[in-house]
Amino acid sequence: FADPDGAVRAWFAEHGWTPFPFQEEVWDAYRAGESGLIHAATGTGKTYAAWMGPLLEWLRQGPVTGSGAPPLRVLWVTPLRALAADTGAALRAPIIDLGLPWTVETRTGDTAAATRTRQRTRLPTALITTPESLSLLLTRDDAAARFADLDCVVVDEWHELMASKRGVQTELDLARLRRFRPGLRTWGVSATLGNTEIARD
Repeated sequence: FADPDGAVRAWFAEHGWTPFPFQEEVWDAYRAGESGLIHAATGTGKTYAAWMGPLLEWLRQGPVTGSGAPPLRVLWVTPLRALAADTGAALRAPIIDLGLPWTVETRTGDTAAATRTRQRTRLPTALITTPESLSLLLTRDDAAARFADLDCVVVDEWHELMASKRGVQTELDLARLRRFRPGLRTWGVSATLGNTEIARD
């Protein structure tokens, strides 16, 4: 794409949307190497605020055509595995419409055995998972190699995890990932938070 930003804006327009200023702010912050918290009302586009930054960065880097799907670049952690399928559909939509070679898969307690077996050999470009499944992936002997290309972790529904054992588990997962990837960018996503500064930190 000669103009990645234009392509993404065109994709929004095809769906009758216009990017919100907060979405563009997150995209710019992501490409500047920043992490942060996306706190906005339900239905305002938080998912695409978090998702388009990695896509735009990859497009700007000039992806190599014909080389297959890129290795794992984005982890999308959700505490609600029942929403994993809906999240996957939302993430795949721009990939399919823009003709990108990225793959998106889930890994939760509901993931089919055949998919798990394939993921032992190669993870998708973007993986939607739960704190528990991520912890299991991180216990593998080859974990450092499997996450060697990871650029971003999105923690969805952060309000569901804060101040809970699963939240601590997620924080420990992130700490281990940062040992592998010191420059890892992390974005929290939530529509329901009280003290946003504490939630962000």
